[in-house]
Amino acid sequence: MKIITIIQARMGSTRLHGKVLKPLGDTNVLTYVVERCRKIEGVAEVIVATSSLPQDDAIASWCEKHFVTYYRGSEEDVLDRYIQCAKFYKPDYVMRVTSDCPFVDYEMASEMVALVKSTKVEVIYIEKQLPRGLAVEIICYNALCRIHEISTEQRHREHVTYYAYEFKDEFSYETYEPPSNRQYPQFRITLDTEDDYILCNAIADHFNDKYISSADVIAYLNSNHEVAEINAHVEQKEVK
Repeated sequence: MKIITIIQARMGSTRLHGKVLKPLGDTNVLTYVVERCRKIEGVAEVIVATSSLPQDDAIASWCEKHFVTYYRGSEEDVLDRYIQCAKFYKPDYVMRVTSDCPFVDYEMASEMVALVKSTKVEVIYIEKQLPRGLAVEIICYNALCRIHEISTEQRHREHVTYYAYEFKDEFSYETYEPPSNRQYPQFRITLDTEDDYILCNAIADHFNDKYISSADVIAYLNSNHEVAEINAHVEQKEVK
């Protein structure tokens, strides 16, 4: 069973332009994401999928400099970008990761890989709520191709797996229940605004370890409420 990880990345964020290449700790955001994804057990390839727009030349250049495999495709039709990227690898499953999650949880992701290998379902759903920014998504490549063929709504093209959540009964699935020490949905450990960036920098500076367990990050926020409150007011954009 072949599973690949595709990290979607672009420079054109409306609220925090260029966020994926911003400095973080002693490196930058995209390094954190890529290196943590490489620690996920059972994954054959880690690929950065960016757009073909000139503004994303910086991401392509970064990938070339750091020997990271990348693909360039549509900026707005992210689902098509995933399909076109993945088809070169002929995977059985695709893991979706977004590049604004510098502390993506590679330990939970490894458990999700093990679950999909044992169950061979089309989609792994996460049963409990997590801090925003830790989760990955795993979907069968054939199911992703099916979504690509039938979906026309912008939200389905932009958010890649959203169709599978909206029409859950069309797919076989298994639920993954995260450990209790991850179930703190009040925290934002993601990167969408300047305050998110301040919080992520505080975490990176405190641990000085891009492989720090997400469980330790959550424990740190639980023990340092003044840090956790930095971005507590930020509202996530609604899917339309």
